[in-house]
Amino acid sequence: MKLGSLLVDGVRRYGVVDGDRIALLAENADVFEVLATGKPAAAGQRLPWDETAPIAVPVPIASIRDFITFEQHTAGSLRAITGSSEVPDAWYEAPAFYFTNPHAAIGSGTPVPMPPGCEVLDFELEVAVVIGTAGFNLSVAEAVDHIAGFTILNDWSARDLQSREMRVGLGPAKGKDTATTLGPVLVTPDELAGYESDGRYDLAMEVFVNDTRIGGDTLANMAWTFAELIAYASRGTWVRPGDVLGSGTCGSGCLAELWGWHGERQPPPLRIGDTVRMTVQGIGTIHNTVVAGPPLHDVPPARRSR
Repeated sequence: MKLGSLLVDGVRRYGVVDGDRIALLAENADVFEVLATGKPAAAGQRLPWDETAPIAVPVPIASIRDFITFEQHTAGSLRAITGSSEVPDAWYEAPAFYFTNPHAAIGSGTPVPMPPGCEVLDFELEVAVVIGTAGFNLSVAEAVDHIAGFTILNDWSARDLQSREMRVGLGPAKGKDTATTLGPVLVTPDELAGYESDGRYDLAMEVFVNDTRIGGDTLANMAWTFAELIAYASRGTWVRPGDVLGSGTCGSGCLAELWGWHGERQPPPLRIGDTVRMTVQGIGTIHNTVVAGPPLHDVPPARRSR
């Protein structure tokens, strides 16, 4: 099953996508119950579905955790920051993640405003798993049964803001706060069974800027499976329907990694008017264009106490 959503007369409606049509669910339908049972509560209304047009986030979002699970991306990004591509031992010990802003989740085709004060905007090509049923302190074996499906994730990143704030020992936060694209649909695991082996999905991933291919990878190169990420995320706590767990950026899936390998900012940071397009085999394509953002309002530096 593939689920998507549209704005219909100003109301966000969810539905089952089949080719170029979307069959809307009843307005009061519980999307995750539909996914759990596999039996859509049909509303009877079928509308055109066009992934080249602006569409909404495919399912309701509760939270977003973003992991870093591709070794090549980790090494290249570290080289861009520190000059060394040596991955620390701690990276291999457990899957690291941060929380990002669920209120900034947007759909494919939605314009992305330049973050205030940002001059080094980047994208990150990822796949995300979405939790379908609640679970607490799950084992890896148990975690598989809590997967609703998969979607493409673009973790828009203001690298200059991110670099400044992480020097404090926290973050990223404002460097990731403007937008996270999810879409174009949520694809249930059965749809991708032919690509799966031992919990890993051999899905081709590609990213383009203004129709120029920047990079790509296979999702199978994740260092952990999605079930392992869910088990770790749920350790001592709950994961609930609508929680999103990003795979982290794939190899050559962002500019910062390439800057690390090239030793210079080539390709250049994104500019207003640039369109970023991402395609993942079996899931689809998302696209967004960078537009001018809101003004930067100054916040004074801290008042020193000593």
